[in-house]
Order: sequence, then structure tokens, then C-alpha cells
Amino acid sequence: MTAKELLILGGTGEASTLARAVLARFGDALNLTTSLAGRTERPGPLPNRVRIGGFGGPAGLAAYLVQRGVDRLIDATHPFAARISTAARLACDEVGVPRLLLLRPPWRRHPLDRWIEVDDMAAAAALVGRIGRRAFLTVGAGEVACFAAADGVRFLVRLVDPPRGRLPLRCYEAVIGRGPFTLAEERHRLERHAVDVLVCKASGGAATEAKIIAAREFGIPVIMVRRPPPEPGDAVETVEAAVDWLASEHLFQKTKRVS
Repeated sequence: MTAKELLILGGTGEASTLARAVLARFGDALNLTTSLAGRTERPGPLPNRVRIGGFGGPAGLAAYLVQRGVDRLIDATHPFAARISTAARLACDEVGVPRLLLLRPPWRRHPLDRWIEVDDMAAAAALVGRIGRRAFLTVGAGEVACFAAADGVRFLVRLVDPPRGRLPLRCYEAVIGRGPFTLAEERHRLERHAVDVLVCKASGGAATEAKIIAAREFGIPVIMVRRPPPEPGDAVETVEAAVDWLASEHLFQKTKRVS
């Protein structure tokens, strides 16, 4: 039997875990390629083939799926990676490749949480100076520029890669780190830098939830940018369920519909 071709759209911890679980379950019966956008300079190790870079929109991805003979696609990208998820839906619909969304479970609001939910990064930037003076900014390198006009705020900016030049912020300190982060680490960071407001995306998942818990414990307000709605399609919330989807003869069993 010819090995099946699986494309994982990755760049997340869940995608890495999924890649390892797929190989452990199927071995040589499945050829795996994980695609990364290339925004991180030093991505973590991944098994099997890794592809780095964009596809050129839905048409480019559709052409890739046909050229490589991809049998199934799992979208395990970040909850805020809306552009590639839309491209994946359109491309898979065009060429008839079954697609599954691996959705990261959202954080659940605790009664003691002081969340201020906003719709986008511009709203978060407009609000931060009214909430605090020492902000812990964990929104990703691509969003830092949104806060360039914020006045009277000292930012502690967490990045995965060291910045190549000065960040477009008036007053800041950068810290470099890749999750998961422990609760003890996040408590220490908030205390050491006297953080009085946390700014983050509603990314969900366990890898970065510790900062939310630490902010709750210290009574620190959190400006939370709401995640965009997921693309419609069949979806699961665990790696195990995604592997089961691959193993099933009926591709749409054990999934839930996102509408």
C-alpha cells in the first residue's frame, strides 16, 4: 500500500505534539510534512519533513496539495493565524482534500480574573495607558508596533527571538523566552518588574496560561484581545482526537462541526 501524505499546518506546540503522535501511531504508513510560516528564527525540533514559508494564498496552497499528492490536511496553527486557516479551507475545498481543525481550547474566565476584553490590537493599545504604567506585553513580535504611540507606559515585552533592532516603543525592556512557562516563573516576572497590567491575546492552551493565573493571584488587570472565530469545518480540541480522525475510515466521525 502506498503511504498516505499528511500536511500539518503548524508553528504551535500542539502541532509539534501532533507530528510526534502521528509518527508513533502510523510510522512508515504515513508521510508527514509540517509547514511553518517562518516567523520564528529558531523553531523547535520537528520529526520528518519540515517546510518553511508561505504558499502564496489559497491558489498556491491548492497547487501544493495537488503537486505533493496530499491526502489529508490538519490545521494546527495558532488561533490568531486567520489568514492561513482561511487559505487552507479554500484550498482544500477546491481540490477535495479532507481537512481537520485542531482547535486550542480557550481559557476559561475565573471569577477573580480582571479581564478587559477588546476586539483587536488597536483597541488594546488605546487602552493600556489608562489601565497601568508597567505593562507586560505578550502579543508576539508582529503586533508590537501597534503600541508605538502608547505614552507613559514602560513595556516588558516577551519575544521568542531576540529583536534585530530597537523595538518601536518609547520605553521598554525585552525578555526572550519560549513557552511553556511555569507559574513560579510568571509570578517572579510580574513581581520583579512591578507589572500592573498584562496585555495578551486570548490564545488559550496550557503553555502560556501561567501568566493568566499569576495575574489573577496578584489582582492585575488583563487586557485580552479576543480570538477570531475559527474557520468552519470539522474540528477537534485534542491531539488524540486528531490522530483518531486520521485512523478512522470515516473521516468525519469523532469530530464536531464549527459554524
